[in-house]
Amino acid sequence: MKGVGLRRLTFMFLVAFLVWSSSIETCIARKSKHWRQRRHAASVSLYKKKTKDHSHGHHNYHNGGTKTKPPPYKTTPPSPKVKAPPSPKPKVKVPSIPPPQKGYGNGQRSKVFDVLHFGAKGDGKTDDTKAFQAAWAAACKVQASTVVVPAKFIFLVGPISFSGPYCQANIVFQLDGTIIAPTDSKPWGKGILQWLEFTKLKGITVQGKGIIDGRGSGWWLDAPYEDPYDDERKLIIPLNNTVQERPPMPARNELSGKMPSIKPTALRFYGSFNVTVTGITIQNSPQCHLKFDNCIGVVVHDMSVSSPGDSPNTDGIHLQNSKDVLIHATSLACGDDCVSIQTGCSNVYIHNVNCGPGHGISIGSLGKDNTKACVSNITVRDIMMHNTMNGVRIKTWQGGSGNVQGVLFSNIQVSEVQLPIVIDQFYCDKRTCKNQTAAVALSGITYEKIRGTYTVKPVHLACSDSLPCIGVTLSAIQLKPMQERYHLYDPFCWQSYGELTTPTVPPIACLQIGKPPNNRVQSNYDVC
Repeated sequence: MKGVGLRRLTFMFLVAFLVWSSSIETCIARKSKHWRQRRHAASVSLYKKKTKDHSHGHHNYHNGGTKTKPPPYKTTPPSPKVKAPPSPKPKVKVPSIPPPQKGYGNGQRSKVFDVLHFGAKGDGKTDDTKAFQAAWAAACKVQASTVVVPAKFIFLVGPISFSGPYCQANIVFQLDGTIIAPTDSKPWGKGILQWLEFTKLKGITVQGKGIIDGRGSGWWLDAPYEDPYDDERKLIIPLNNTVQERPPMPARNELSGKMPSIKPTALRFYGSFNVTVTGITIQNSPQCHLKFDNCIGVVVHDMSVSSPGDSPNTDGIHLQNSKDVLIHATSLACGDDCVSIQTGCSNVYIHNVNCGPGHGISIGSLGKDNTKACVSNITVRDIMMHNTMNGVRIKTWQGGSGNVQGVLFSNIQVSEVQLPIVIDQFYCDKRTCKNQTAAVALSGITYEKIRGTYTVKPVHLACSDSLPCIGVTLSAIQLKPMQERYHLYDPFCWQSYGELTTPTVPPIACLQIGKPPNNRVQSNYDVC
């Protein structure tokens, strides 16, 4: 019996051992399965991280997140010895706002067009005209674009027109280098009226620290004797009693006799709206330096004009048929009027300008060849003038028509100025002019706070016999003589009517108080 019991006990123990062993294998198998699942999930996560999944949400596989398709294999992932599929290259996104361009001018998004990238050499010898034309043609198509003329380069450019009217608005011409004009006659042909021209544009700005150099000495030397000259020279008599027929010319050079008789303006704007010129220097122009024709909305500031005082007909700034003009913080040195205001100008405000050498700031000449002239609402104030022929002046031709009205000259400081205050209605810039009764009517002209020194005559008011000046007001005039090379004269007035609101130095007793006895009412011929 004991043997049977022992066998039963042994059998039961064996069964229990087998059951226990089976449980351990099942547990190990389950642990192995869970390990494989975790390894599989980690591999899938790593794979997806490498391929940069760009879906809009984060996939949470354990908390009810959005499910994705399982990997292409259904069992265990490949062993470490097998290479995983290569990660795709990330796609490059184009930003919605283009980055700032560097001026190559080659793309639709570029707004900066550097002339160097259009073939300009900038060595001062190679003709860069075509490169400038190409840069402008590209910029013309892009609103608010910029044409760049870079610093430290010298660009030789012939006559060129930067023209609209089909250009986009608000183009900037960024001039930081130097532009020079040709000194041989070939590029000019038989003569041309302007060198650099901007026409029929809206919102054009020329700015920078650069230079426009007309290299005009060759033109000045070739000036024919018949060229116009300033008629006020007849009032300036040297102490030796000889009248200067012509101003002295600069020393002649090898270019004499080669240039055409028509002299170009250095920089001209025509038929444009909202024009700005700032920062630049214009020098040695063959004729006028900066001209505005038929423009509305002109601003000139912080720029300069530089030419010798004996360079003929080289006006600093010339305004014609232009309205709403502001000129300030500017230095003008030239051989003619620092600022010349011609017919068709209105709402002109000039202040804080240095003038000299030159012929002062002038309205006119007006009415030449029996033409009609209309100028109104002109203010010139806070001006420094040194060593100029005239200070503030109005000049008209006999035989003209129209009128000048609403003019204020205020706070003008003059130093060694020959003729500080001038009205000349007998202007003539050639040898002889015939007498005529018709005239441009002048009214409402105010001179106040004109102070400093003069070398010839303090006041010269020569008005028309048939149409006297009316409404001429003089206030706070203090002008002291300086005896230098010229005869000194007392104030002169002819057919000038108005009032003296304060005592003046010297006394200006020649101004007739009130209105002329036969004050003619303006006819349609005079009205603008």
